[in-house]
Amino acid sequence: MRLDDFLSTVGIIKRRTEAKEMCQNGLVELNGHKAKPAHQVLPNDIIRIKGISPQAVEILNLPSGSVSKETRPKYVKDLEAK
Repeated sequence: MRLDDFLSTVGIIKRRTEAKEMCQNGLVELNGHKAKPAHQVLPNDIIRIKGISPQAVEILNLPSGSVSKETRPKYVKDLEAK
């Protein structure tokens, strides 16, 4: 699954075009490296998003379709939760 698609599908970023732009502007890292929008993601990858509200998440599973707000914890683990 593409990085920009994953970010929008699991609701980390609202729209895929916004996720794509953030990747192109160097605001998204995958496993410690700047990532392009088309980079393929896998379970156990770490995504860090820079900007106004920085986030870090670990991918637990890849969704096969739309993801509801209630099921998001099955797919990502917030690494900055307190």
